Amino acid sequence: MDISREIIDDAIDFRRILHRNPELSTMEQGTSRRIRAQLEKLGIPYKDGFAGTGILGIIEGEHPGRTVGLRADIDALPIDEMSGEDFSSENPGVMHACGHDAHTSMLIATARVLQGRIDEIHGTVLLIFQPAEELSPVGGSQRMMDDGVFEDYTPDVLIGQHVWPGLEVGKFGVMSGPIMGNSDKFFLKIKGSGGHASMPHDTVDAIIVANQVVSSLQTIVSRNADPMEPAVVTVGRFEGGTKHNVIAESVEIEGTIRTQSDTMKQLAKKRFFEIVEKVTGAMDAEVEIQFDDGYPATVNTEKWADRLYETVRTLYGEDALPRVNPSLAGEDFSRFLQKYPGVYYWLGSSVGEGQKPLHNPAFRFNEDAIHYGVSVMSQAAIDTLNTLNEAE
Repeated sequence: MDISREIIDDAIDFRRILHRNPELSTMEQGTSRRIRAQLEKLGIPYKDGFAGTGILGIIEGEHPGRTVGLRADIDALPIDEMSGEDFSSENPGVMHACGHDAHTSMLIATARVLQGRIDEIHGTVLLIFQPAEELSPVGGSQRMMDDGVFEDYTPDVLIGQHVWPGLEVGKFGVMSGPIMGNSDKFFLKIKGSGGHASMPHDTVDAIIVANQVVSSLQTIVSRNADPMEPAVVTVGRFEGGTKHNVIAESVEIEGTIRTQSDTMKQLAKKRFFEIVEKVTGAMDAEVEIQFDDGYPATVNTEKWADRLYETVRTLYGEDALPRVNPSLAGEDFSRFLQKYPGVYYWLGSSVGEGQKPLHNPAFRFNEDAIHYGVSVMSQAAIDTLNTLNEAE
C-alpha cells in the first residue's frame, strides 16, 4: 500500500517522542495529553478519561455501516533502558521495552491514512488508546469497558497488533484461536525456624523447604500436563537468608504459571496449591499463598483472523505470512476479545543480529516496520467493515 513518506516520518518522530517520555501503567498523563493533541491536530473527535488516561477516537466514514475498533496500548515498563538509542528514555527506571510507543504512533498514522480514504469507509472506525496493559492482573481494558468506552459506539469487531521481534520486518503472525496465553502469578512466603548453621536438627530450614517446593512445582508440567498442552511454571524470584552461618527463618518466592487452555489452567492451579501445601506441611514449615488469576488467553475469532490473513496476503503475498506458534505471554487485549469478536496479530519488527526480546532493557524496535503496521491496520479496518456490511 502506498503511504506518504510524510505520514511515516511523522509516525517515527512521534514514536521517538513517546520513547523518550515513557510512563508507567495508570500514570500515562503526558502520553495521553500527546495523543489528544495529535487527534485535535487531525480534527478527529474523541472521548477521554477511560481507565484514567484512556482515549477513544472516532472516525465516521462517508457511508453508513458497522463499527470496527483498532487498539493500541500506551504504557511503559519499570526498566532502566540500555538500548543505546539516541532517543532513549529520559525517565529513569521507565522504558518502552514492549513497543507500546510504536503501537500508539502507528494508530495515529493509521488514523491519518483512514482520513485520506474516508470515502472508502462504510461505517465507523474506533481508535482505542488503552492504558495499563502491563498492570496484570488488573489491566486497563476491563476498566475502560467498565467506564463505558463502548457505551455510545459498540464495536462489531476489534483488531489489535503487537510488534514482534521474533519476526522479520515485512512478516506477520496471524492465526485463529489462541495466540497468547493465560498469565497467572503467585507469591509464597515459606516460614521455617531459623538457627545456627551448625545445628540444623534444631531448625526448619526455609531454604531447603523452598528448594523442594520449587523443584516439585516443575512436575506440574513434566508429569501432570498432557504433553500436547502448552504450559510453563517459572519461579522468577527466590529470596531468603541473611548470613552464611544462619539457617534461614523464611523465604519469599514469586513466579508465574502460563497456560493456553482453561482446562490446563485449572489443572495447574489445583496442583500448585496441592504441591505447595503438602510439601511445606511434610517438612514442618508454614506457608502463605497468594495466587492471582491474570489475563485470560487471547483467543482470535476464526472469521476475523481469516479476514486479516487475506488482507495481509493481498497486500504483501503469502510469503509475508509464515507459520507461527502461539505464545504463552499474557495480553490484556484478551479481555476485549472475551466481550467482542476480533483478531490480534504480530507485526515483524526484528532489527536483525543482536535483537533482544520484549521486556529486555536493551530491546530495540525496527522502525521500518511502521509502514507495514500502518498499511495493514488501515486496510484491515476497511476490509473488515466491508465484510461486516456485506453480511447484512
